[in-house]
Amino acid sequence: MYFDTHAHYDSPAFDRDRAELLSGLPQAGVELALIPGCELDSSQKALDCARRFPHIYAAVGFHPSDIEKLNDDALEQLRRLAEDPKVRAIGEIGLDYYWEDYAPREMQKAGLCRQFELARALDLPVIFHDREAHADSMEIVRAYPDVRGVFHCYSGGVEQARELIDRGWMISFTGALTFPNARRPVEVAAAISLEKIMIETDSPYMIPYPRTPEDKKFRRNSSLRVYQVAQKLAEIKGLSLEETARITTENGRRFFRIPQSS
Repeated sequence: MYFDTHAHYDSPAFDRDRAELLSGLPQAGVELALIPGCELDSSQKALDCARRFPHIYAAVGFHPSDIEKLNDDALEQLRRLAEDPKVRAIGEIGLDYYWEDYAPREMQKAGLCRQFELARALDLPVIFHDREAHADSMEIVRAYPDVRGVFHCYSGGVEQARELIDRGWMISFTGALTFPNARRPVEVAAAISLEKIMIETDSPYMIPYPRTPEDKKFRRNSSLRVYQVAQKLAEIKGLSLEETARITTENGRRFFRIPQSS
């Protein structure tokens, strides 16, 4: 059984079959899935899904693409959402310097720090998005030594991963691990302990390889493909798929504090 620790089921890509897909995940071998928010509306939708299905959990937060919307009122609304027992993290938050039309860097960093402070106050982990912002991301992680988290869709190098792990953080891999040109993620996965790794799909994005005719038709990823990330990780680690699935699921449960009875 697998734990897809990051899937955006609030996306319009799932409007036609969201309930059917989510309800069928356990029968398809996906024991758990977590939906992160990117602003208030998507955070509320993530929580609504989590409340409806016992095997679904949520995170709430403001992604760097929406950080301009984070004011005092929005932060208070985020706090109220985060107090729900089905919310297990603050996220997806972080820094993204790749897209030029995102908020200025200083605004992104200020909004990120406010959400780190919320996570610390509520004793919740954070789900961190880092794209082309490695130095500033690590600077903020170092500034909050009492906040733990996971770097989702990890794109950094081995040394950064090792520092994060030393600080009590986790590393998560998507279908990017399976891409034909995936050199850096493979190096990182090989270099760090499996006990510090989680797996995810980042659905509806990051469709793993090999891709199918259905992928080209629907152009979306889902938790039904998380096994391909586990397969590649098992290959890198020289373990069976079953053992890799078991360990990464245990890692996710421990990180998000989800009891075995769930």
